[in-house]
Amino acid sequence: NNPYHNQLHAADVTQTTHYLLYSTGLVQWLTDVEILAVVLSAAIHDVEHTGETNSFHVMSKSPMALLYNDRAVLENHHISTAFRLMEDDSLNILNNLSNDDFRTLRTLTIDMVLATDMSFHFQQVKQIKSLLSCPESIDKSKALSLLLHTADIGHPAKPWHLHARWTEQLMEEFFRQGDKEKTLGLPFSPLCDRNTTVIADSQIGFIDFIVDPTFQVMGDMLEKILTPLAPKQLAEEQQQRRASDSRIYQEKEGKQKKPNMVLKSTYQLKRPWQDNLKINKRNWKDKAGKQAKAMKENNNENGHDEMPAEGEDSRCDVTSGNNDQQSEPMKGENSGDSKDSSKNAKDNTKQAGKRILASGSGHSIVIDSPSTV
Repeated sequence: NNPYHNQLHAADVTQTTHYLLYSTGLVQWLTDVEILAVVLSAAIHDVEHTGETNSFHVMSKSPMALLYNDRAVLENHHISTAFRLMEDDSLNILNNLSNDDFRTLRTLTIDMVLATDMSFHFQQVKQIKSLLSCPESIDKSKALSLLLHTADIGHPAKPWHLHARWTEQLMEEFFRQGDKEKTLGLPFSPLCDRNTTVIADSQIGFIDFIVDPTFQVMGDMLEKILTPLAPKQLAEEQQQRRASDSRIYQEKEGKQKKPNMVLKSTYQLKRPWQDNLKINKRNWKDKAGKQAKAMKENNNENGHDEMPAEGEDSRCDVTSGNNDQQSEPMKGENSGDSKDSSKNAKDNTKQAGKRILASGSGHSIVIDSPSTV
């Protein structure tokens, strides 16, 4: 009965993971057992989700939190439940695996599903960033964990009509948790108070500081992994380019000077999600602007100079977007859009005591210092 964490979410994340595996060619880097582990992990990563966050379980001292000692409560439950279900021979889809293959699959599945816990997000992204600068190959478990995590939080990278619907479902699930917290006498978790949460602002923060950087790191990671596996013609083209670049010299005062440049591989990953992220972020900014204008007009009519106090309804409808902007990015749009967005998000942060509330993956995130993200 969960609005967001249900079988449709499991299917969506599994399909997204499959798309990332096959459209990028990452399957060339994996064994059959590793591919099975990725798809299985995506399918079971939220099995028997309760519709509340880990924080709610800890704060309410739920039996699940007590069982898993407040650590990755839901993620541990998802993994345990899935493998316990497969103890039934009629449900065991892994029955024909050898013992070695089963251990490989189980280890990868545990690593990947545990990595979907948002409390590990910044550590995970930072770790992959550091690996990108090293000549060594990237550990498969870490790479696949980031792949699944990106798919899990990836609905803002999909067309607006899908992203808006997922956001509406997620926020309703948050609000239901807030209703339970109110009944239990617990403080509202971030973004769970249906009377004060500003959905547009939360999505702008989520895209700017969580989703966009994660997709960027994932794309860079895939390029590093896939460059050695690129088709032969790309390797030959790269060799020709290097030979050409090596002949580029500048004569200055009778000395030869190499151009100050870094040669990059000719293999470049297609990143179709970038346009959707820009469009969706712009739609949320439009909604936030319209909402702020409406609130200001309402205040003027009532003779108030201040913005409404907490407790007044500040929700926005997420199902209706600017459909005129769905087909293509704004003309002239470039990386400056991201800078403007970041500036706006930081300005909003100052008004909220230098804190950003972001949501979008079934977790509400409080970012205290955007500059460190």
